[in-house]
Amino acid sequence: ANNGILFSESALKGAHFIELCAQRNIPLLFLQNISGFMVGAKYEAGGIAKDGAKLVTAVATAAVPKFTVVIGGSYGAGNYGMCGRAYRPRFLFMWPNARISVMGGEQAASVLATVRRDGLEAQGENWPAEEEEAFKAPIRAQYDAEGHPYYATARLWDDGIIAPEDTRMVLGLSLSAAQNAPLRDTKFGVFRM
Repeated sequence: ANNGILFSESALKGAHFIELCAQRNIPLLFLQNISGFMVGAKYEAGGIAKDGAKLVTAVATAAVPKFTVVIGGSYGAGNYGMCGRAYRPRFLFMWPNARISVMGGEQAASVLATVRRDGLEAQGENWPAEEEEAFKAPIRAQYDAEGHPYYATARLWDDGIIAPEDTRMVLGLSLSAAQNAPLRDTKFGVFRM
């Protein structure tokens, strides 16, 4: 489980844990409430890209049954590191309060507004605050609507929305169903821990 940002240390620890579980045929459960991998020059110099890639490689190559429950946010590359849909968990469920997106609506609106403001300033123009807010509002609304769990479920991006109090029962049934499929051997790629 993760609650927030993935740092280099947590990515390496997660990769090691996944490798051990795969070697011992232990199923993996991912509880997502993640805003992504840590960014910034300090963390990039510290190897966050390399360490994050190790986690993603471990998730991608582990052949044991994987189950994912999005209990909060699931944003950006953190979704990959915590076994999002692209990494084929046997089941992926979402809680009603969950959100899933490339990034949050406020962050997306701020990035796009910064790009637009810089472009206008390069042309010698000024961008009034009320126009900037009018530019940001529909972006936030779109990200909020498309990050909603009902939006994801309607497009079959998950296996359903479950009530938090039903999580144990649903995961128990999911584990039971996964036991009926044969396990193949995990073949990890080459990556140094």
